[in-house]
Amino acid sequence: MDIQTPWVLWSSELSPFALKIELMLKQAGLPYEWQPSTGGLIKVHKLNRRLRQLRAGKQNLTWPKKTVLDEYPAVPFLFGPDGENLYDSTAIGDWLHQHYEQCQCLLASGNPVVDFVIRLIDEAMDEVGLYLVHHHRWAIAARDNTAGMRLSREMRLLMGPMALVLRKAFPARQVRRMPYLFSVADTAAGQYADLPADRQPPSREKFPPTHQFLEGSYGQLLASLEPILSSREFLFGEAITLADASVYGQIAMNMSDPAAWKMIQGEAPHTASWIQRLNSGKNFANKTSAIKLHTDLVPVLKWVCDFFVPLMQQNFSAYQQHLEIRESMYNEKAFNRNRALYRGHLGRVPFTSVAKTFQVRVWQDLRNRWDNLSPAHIQQLETLLPAEHGLNKDTRQVRINL
Repeated sequence: MDIQTPWVLWSSELSPFALKIELMLKQAGLPYEWQPSTGGLIKVHKLNRRLRQLRAGKQNLTWPKKTVLDEYPAVPFLFGPDGENLYDSTAIGDWLHQHYEQCQCLLASGNPVVDFVIRLIDEAMDEVGLYLVHHHRWAIAARDNTAGMRLSREMRLLMGPMALVLRKAFPARQVRRMPYLFSVADTAAGQYADLPADRQPPSREKFPPTHQFLEGSYGQLLASLEPILSSREFLFGEAITLADASVYGQIAMNMSDPAAWKMIQGEAPHTASWIQRLNSGKNFANKTSAIKLHTDLVPVLKWVCDFFVPLMQQNFSAYQQHLEIRESMYNEKAFNRNRALYRGHLGRVPFTSVAKTFQVRVWQDLRNRWDNLSPAHIQQLETLLPAEHGLNKDTRQVRINL
């Protein structure tokens, strides 16, 4: 295995999933480079051709095994020096864990309960955490984020002069996508009236507003992380796990969004310092034996069980119901056509969303992992979870008759 030639992280630094992958590459001690933002013109276009061949099925994926539920290929890719073609940040964590001794800490602690909690937090951050940070980039930091300019700069080798179009086109696209990513404005609020039309966070007819919910949820997440990261190197002890990488990737995305980052620093200064330390690449540890559950993780797990678990249950139920009426379109394509929609609640907060197949896959995987735990392990785990944690339930019924 070639460990000298750099790996290629094909994505943008704007992506929380790419930041998560970068942290794991640092943990592995692997040389890497970002593309298409660096390197020569010929190399960038060769890599882009490789990507097009993957998407067309003319090259094989190394990992993971693609399923009909995946939203392939709308995720970062990792290209290896020996021809490896990897995608999906969690699957890349699995692969690194299997192939590099220094990455054993990502997923394996020797304790099935700890391993389940690592995976649970990882998936919660990837799914619900994304909604929080995307909202904070395009709502809280709507007036001062420079994402369009940064992406334009990153894509200059690939797109040439056309990359300049991204300065306005990318922000407009991401703002339009906000309701798909759970962020629906209140038409009566009026707090974005000073923004140009293409920067105003949108509402959607018959969709309940969710901005206040997302901002409150982010606050609760930060409050649950702050005491842990003020007293410990990482969530589970003295080594980075996949859960740390996910938390880092999502929150670090907002480092470049001035208003959002100021909020994080004000509400959770220790968490902000932790993000900055990991971003610097210093003080990496690999003490796998020190990974263990701590009781101060209880608030984090409550956040997971309050927001992530019921959302996955309701999405799974909606998908099953839509399958029964022979719906064939899901995810963002369906959302844009008002298909595969459903109504649900998180606590007392109503929402409307679209059935997402990749979240079905996530929930099925977690349910299988839960079912494979022994009764003793489940009993141990339940001492850390809220009484109504929902992991032992199959689905929650939702309304799809919109």
